[in-house]
Amino acid sequence: QVQLVESGGGLVQPGGSLTLSCAASKITISIYTMAWYRQAPGKQRDLVATITSGGSTTYTDSAKGRFTISRDNAKNTVYLQMNSLKPEDTAVYYCNANRYFTYWGQGTQVTVSS
Repeated sequence: QVQLVESGGGLVQPGGSLTLSCAASKITISIYTMAWYRQAPGKQRDLVATITSGGSTTYTDSAKGRFTISRDNAKNTVYLQMNSLKPEDTAVYYCNANRYFTYWGQGTQVTVSS
């Protein structure tokens, strides 16, 4: 059974940083497009960043310049480095793997608050 397990969430003050990890099992992430999504309370799940199998990255406007998505194929893990965090970044962050099928992780909570 494919599993994507996110970790690294938590409570951080505005302006702080967090790095989220997504460890995959039963799939080889190097051939997948991997992505991070987030869902704030009462809102839809939105795309944050993607990284293709070739290493190309895309970011939403809210993430550009502050977030960095990366992958370590040897560890079969995707990361989201988040800097200069704002209260509006508060959400559950989900890892996504997409090729012929789409897989989701269970999510990790990020709370930005003083």
